[in-house]
Amino acid sequence: MSEVKSGLLYSKEHEWVEVLSDTKIRVGMTPFAQEQLGDIVFVELPKTGASVKADDMLGSVESVKTVSDLISPVIGTVARINDTLEESPELVNTDPYGAGWVAEIDISGKEALDGLMTADQYQAYIVSEQ
Repeated sequence: MSEVKSGLLYSKEHEWVEVLSDTKIRVGMTPFAQEQLGDIVFVELPKTGASVKADDMLGSVESVKTVSDLISPVIGTVARINDTLEESPELVNTDPYGAGWVAEIDISGKEALDGLMTADQYQAYIVSEQ
């Protein structure tokens, strides 16, 4: 079973969210999602400064099997991207909760996180998806 890290929030589109401050989050793809895709060979990152809305495309990942959209879990502005993924997209597979993060997003406040799931809720969600 895929690792679900406690202390993070999760979206139904299988992105994880780490709260860095009241106005900044870090986003990445969950192990569940990347295991479904297989080996990641390319990551299309969002542009720094881009405005994003919850449930809009944030970027995409290409695996040996398919191309899949990364979906923004929140509304905000892309503050920073993990440009290491341009040269090492496999980090999404090998270290999804660490070096494989995708972007940091400035949010207006914690209310932007409403609707995301806790680790326990996400674990139950992925069990129901299988």
